[in-house]
Amino acid sequence: MSTTAAAAVTTVLTVGGMSCGHCERTVSAALSALPGVTDVTAEAKAERVTVASAAALDEAAVRAAVEGAGFTYTGRA
Repeated sequence: MSTTAAAAVTTVLTVGGMSCGHCERTVSAALSALPGVTDVTAEAKAERVTVASAAALDEAAVRAAVEGAGFTYTGRA
């Protein structure tokens, strides 16, 4: 996790099970719904999701969002 300008936090997550653009959009939508999230970029081939947020993300909320969308949360990159 690194801090960028304007006190935003960037967190890189590893998410298994994404295989296409639809998967990327589904995971992005699930994580975008979390409080404080301002941007989400999912990369299926890399199994990586980059999340920008106003504050550090709650690990349990991230896991619940990813797994609730039908994917495997494997941790922070």
